[in-house]
Amino acid sequence: MESFFNEERDQKNLMAVLEKTSMVGSVDIHAKVNGGGYTGQAGAIILGLGRALRNYDVSLESTLRENGFLSRDPRKVERKKPGQPGARKKFQFSKR
Repeated sequence: MESFFNEERDQKNLMAVLEKTSMVGSVDIHAKVNGGGYTGQAGAIILGLGRALRNYDVSLESTLRENGFLSRDPRKVERKKPGQPGARKKFQFSKR
């Protein structure tokens, strides 16, 4: 984890899942992610780890849910609109 995630924030967020559920040192984790950036990949691992721990021990679900480890980030990229170069950007306006 320390070699892949350089940001301390991402490392703390990943360890928070195990610390809140008291599973530090009792499980081995192997994750494969692709796409997005480092923070997005850390978020995907957190969600997957939360779901895996819920399946492993059902009594952890309330702890995982109240800490937000079972909720997905709903944000998505806004689509490009016709007649514009991007989602919000407009072409340069020329008066004459």
